[in-house]
Amino acid sequence: MVGEGTRCWFGNQFSLTAPRFEAYGLDLWVPELGGKFENRNPSHKMLMSVLGGMSESERQHVQARVRAAMDAQVVNEGRHQGGRAPYGYKVVDGGPHPNPRKAAEGYRLRVLAVDDPAAEVVRRIFAEYLDGLGDRAIASRLNGDAIPCPSASNPAQNRHRIADGWQGSTVRSILENPRYTGYAVFGRWTKHERLIDPDDVGAGHIVRFRRANPDQIVRSREPAHPAIVTVHDFVDVQLLRRFRGASGPQKLERGPRPTKQPYLFRGRIRCGFCLRRMEGSTRQTRTYYRCAARSIVPGAPALAHHPKNVYLPEAALVGPLNEWLAQLFNEDNLDTTVASLTASQSIDRGRNAAQQRLQDAEARVRRLQAAIAAGVDPAALVEAINETQAQRVTAQVELQHTAAPDAMSSEDIYALIKSLGEIAPLLNHADPALLAQLYQALRLEMTYDAEAKTVSVTIRPMRRASERVRGGT
Repeated sequence: MVGEGTRCWFGNQFSLTAPRFEAYGLDLWVPELGGKFENRNPSHKMLMSVLGGMSESERQHVQARVRAAMDAQVVNEGRHQGGRAPYGYKVVDGGPHPNPRKAAEGYRLRVLAVDDPAAEVVRRIFAEYLDGLGDRAIASRLNGDAIPCPSASNPAQNRHRIADGWQGSTVRSILENPRYTGYAVFGRWTKHERLIDPDDVGAGHIVRFRRANPDQIVRSREPAHPAIVTVHDFVDVQLLRRFRGASGPQKLERGPRPTKQPYLFRGRIRCGFCLRRMEGSTRQTRTYYRCAARSIVPGAPALAHHPKNVYLPEAALVGPLNEWLAQLFNEDNLDTTVASLTASQSIDRGRNAAQQRLQDAEARVRRLQAAIAAGVDPAALVEAINETQAQRVTAQVELQHTAAPDAMSSEDIYALIKSLGEIAPLLNHADPALLAQLYQALRLEMTYDAEAKTVSVTIRPMRRASERVRGGT
């Protein structure tokens, strides 16, 4: 006996179920039919099909209404819609529920609050990614520092995972989560029903989660919870991830591999031929930095002129580099160094590249418009126009989000250099660990030109102003 036909089946489910009733000799009574279902009655079959369609339509309408209501709550109120809190946050009591009926029933509002130890790890992940490390390299460092992964720090919330340490995918999910900016975001993942067997529709569907389209994601108008990272840092990370994933030298980049041998310039030297990071290598008692052509992606343009191997001895680099650094931060040259660092902040390569791409896109648009004016069929240029327009919009968005957030005054740079401590004695100390910390604090970057036998060196001590290379002494 069925109480209401639209609550039992939807779509074509009844047509797949009715043959089983008949096979086992079971009678089916449906109120909408006024009695027992008769398999040989075409009117009964047609009515059950109509009821199935009505049920499916109602199901979809309910889904749409619920989703619209939840979207409105997120946009207008910044409401946390439940689920596991992102790593770095915890769910706390936010007072009585705003719905009077639910408040009368004892429901409480749940909001996100910062979990301070985990939030520091999130900030570290964003800072290290902006400093040039990749997902797996950051995960390796976190594991090396014995920092518990999300499933280990909160096993009750992550019972479906094993606490097997940080993974590159875990770091990636943190870097791509916009909720760390303090805004409530909803709808980033959506359910998709997929046929278990396309050749057997009766086998049913299986539910899978996929990333939603950008137009399906909603964000609160105002900050809804405490921010862990700034909006600008988050946008910088997303632009950097997209840049690394695009075609160019960064697509060939390799991450640092775990090794027991300490290297002073680990991840800081790039090959002048392919602009990839050179990897450390030890031969007997000497340390080299090497770039091997065999590790380049087959078919890459860099292979056309890249030697089989490029080597740079570490011993030949340490002395001249330390001498140059000592001169830079000498009291006699400190004013010149600060002035150069202050002036260099106005040079924004990412912004210049976006500006160049915008100019190129606008030039292509003008050429296409001229071609249409000359008599070319506009229908033949639809794809080219759409692609060029998309490139122009992308460049405009990048320009809007690539301002110089870390611009510092000369006084700030003086204070930052003082916070590094006395650099000359440290350079003469010859302690590899301290030297590596100094190079990291200076954000040292080098490019080796093997043909000219020269190394181009840049420093950008514009981040982590609170760090000291001598442990705060």
